Amino acid sequence: MIAIRLAQAWALLGFIAILGFAVYRLGGHFLVAWDMPFAWYHWLVLIANTSFMAYSEGYKGFQKSYSIKFANRLKELEQKPTLIRQFLAPLYCMNYFSAIKKNLILAYVLTIAIILLIIIFNYIPQPWRGILDVGVVVGLSWGIMATIVLALKALKK
Repeated sequence: MIAIRLAQAWALLGFIAILGFAVYRLGGHFLVAWDMPFAWYHWLVLIANTSFMAYSEGYKGFQKSYSIKFANRLKELEQKPTLIRQFLAPLYCMNYFSAIKKNLILAYVLTIAIILLIIIFNYIPQPWRGILDVGVVVGLSWGIMATIVLALKALKK
């Protein structure tokens, strides 16, 4: 039982570390944007994009979908333990292996899309990049919190 609890902790902490590192990196881009003058339309895009990302990525994407799947997979570590699942617990709970075909495809397609967006964002000049990045930071931060809450609820059952 201790090995399973350690694997579950490893899964959740590994997930938090991955998303937390992204939040940290993107937060730096937004801070650079503050060195630039903001016109009214910068503020408008900042508010609109941040609201959109909070709803679409944070609430709809994480809280209502991904975080629930992650919590379910975290519980599966207890119900169907294997050494490979425990060793690679963050990847297992993020649906990178031993998942239904739909979830596997979704995990890999989302990963590729995120990588492509990162590449594209590197070409966006400031302050626009920082303005867009703050929306992503809000969405990811919401996702981290939603995943923690749902994971802890799943582990208490």
